[in-house]
This record gives sequence, structure tokens and C-alpha cells, in this order.
Amino acid sequence: MRLLTLAAVLCLAIPVFSQKTWAQTALPLNIGGRVAPAAGGAYDFGWPGVYFEGRFNGPSVEVVVDTGAEHLAVSIDGARKAELTKAGELHLLLDRLGPGEHVVRLDKLTESQTGSARFEGFFVGPKEAALPAPTRPRRIEFIGDSYTVGYGVRSASRDCTESQVHDLTDTSLAFGPILAGRLDADYRIEAFSGRGVVRNYNGLAPGQPLTVLLPRVIPGQAEPHVAADDPWTPDILVIGLGTNDFSTSLHPGEAWADEAALRRDYRETYVTFVQGLKASRPAARVFLIAGDTFVEDVAEVADRTGAKAVRITGMDRGACHGHPSVADQKMMADRLEAAIRAD
Repeated sequence: MRLLTLAAVLCLAIPVFSQKTWAQTALPLNIGGRVAPAAGGAYDFGWPGVYFEGRFNGPSVEVVVDTGAEHLAVSIDGARKAELTKAGELHLLLDRLGPGEHVVRLDKLTESQTGSARFEGFFVGPKEAALPAPTRPRRIEFIGDSYTVGYGVRSASRDCTESQVHDLTDTSLAFGPILAGRLDADYRIEAFSGRGVVRNYNGLAPGQPLTVLLPRVIPGQAEPHVAADDPWTPDILVIGLGTNDFSTSLHPGEAWADEAALRRDYRETYVTFVQGLKASRPAARVFLIAGDTFVEDVAEVADRTGAKAVRITGMDRGACHGHPSVADQKMMADRLEAAIRAD
């Protein structure tokens, strides 16, 4: 297939071709999110909201990525130029960008609970010059569930099929990236739909709550784990977990005799979890989201750990399966921003 230019991208929703890379020089990267190094300088990635950024001087840049089953977005200088929705290896040439410096960015939009995608690089040719990657003064880490993922957030209806949930999920519209943009911060997101602190939605996948998945580099793979000396440390840590622990009734055979026992386990496990995170992220201010069904539980955890509880209520939940809408996500960012600036 022929190489597609920026002009073509603006007309076609899925610019895909299989030619070899025309360019020669790989751009230095700013990477947001966990990645696993792969052959040839590539990176595998699976957590929501992973992004890659590069900076260059000149009119053209090439993006090379194997999307897997994910939807990805490409932007230049903050303006979205293409959404990549077809599976497989993809080479995308963006040209006619004009003279001067530009920033190219690739964002992961969808959630991959299994599998991963592979980023192979941003490349420029002899007419362009590679520049140091963008940097920001702050770092924020977001740990959570489907609310943090941006589950089905593009949907105007609560009724969604499984494929619609996948296609209409867009982590870039979730509160985390919105908040990070306002605070000029790089960010990481470790979130997995349906998971809780001790219990998952409707009792599914027992023994595999988010607290167990968190050390993974790619969420659907048990190995590798993040290195103990991982140099990426946040200034702010936002955790939103609890909706899945309490949104459905206990079933016979689950680990808790009743809701009171579940809440005790939630509080004790959450306290231990937060204390461990604070020990490994000593510079981070910690904020815990308190939803409608676990306000008092989060208040106790915050009090015992020195974290700040942020009450968030009043959402319309108009997206897929009663999840936060675009307006809800902005409101969540508003509440968190106010709490962070007041702290």
C-alpha cells in the first residue's frame, strides 16, 4: 500500500500501510505510563492512557506502531490528526506541517485487559532534526477502576454492547489526563475496569483485585513486574477504588460472611495498600476518591494514612452501563483540582 500523507489522513479515518520506514532518525521520547522494552528499540504497552511524545524541527514525521486491538490517537502540536482503529502494524507519515519545531504524540485510547500494543517509534528524515523530548514540571499517578479508564465515555447511551464499550472508551477524556493537562503534569494510569481493593464487580476474578494487578508492567500479563528501583516517582497520587467492592451484593461462597465483614476487609487492606504506596513514593501527596457507596470507609482510610479524601457525587452517569459521562469526568477533574490546589 502507498504511503499516506497528512492531507490523506484528514480525509481517511484509518490511514494504514505496510511500507518500510522512509525516515532514518528516531526521536528521543517522553513516555507516559508503563512500558516493556521490546526488540529494536520498541515498547510494548497495555495500561490505559499510555502515551509517547517526541519533538522535532521540520515539516514531516513518521509514526510506526502495531496497534494490536487498540485504538490510538496521533496529534501534532496538541491537535489530533488521526485515530488509528485498524489492527496491525501501521506506518503513518504526517507531512506539510510547516517549518519550525513540532511535538508529535501518540495516545492509547482504549482499554486492553488482555494483550498489548507495540510502539516502534517516531522517525524523521534528512529534512528534519530530532530535538530533546518534551518535559513537564510535575508527575501524577492515577490508580483506579473503570471510572479512571474512561469506560465507554464517548457513548451518549447507557446501553452498549461489549464491542461498543471497547470502541467508545477514551482514556484521554477521563479525569486523569484532564487534570494532568491543567496542572502541566506528566502522568501514569494504572486502572482496570471491574476491579476493587479486595473484591471485584459481582464477585468476578476472586483474588485478583487491582491491588494484586498493580505491580504488573502490562495488566493482562503476570510478568514482568515493575522494577523495585523504578525511577519514575509522582508528586501527586490519586486513587479511586471502591465502587466495584460494593456495587453488587455478595454471593454465597465469597470470602466475606456479610457486608460488614467486607467493609472491614476493605478498610484494612486499603490502609495497608496506601501505606505501601506512600513508602515507595515518599514525595507524593495522596488523594483518595470517595464515591457514594463508600464515603465513610474512605474517610477512615484517609485519616489513618494521612491521605486526603475527596468526595465526588452528583454524576449523571450517562455513558456505557451507567458510567461517568464526559461532563462527569470534567466535574471529577474539577473536584480533584480544587482539593490539590487547596492542600
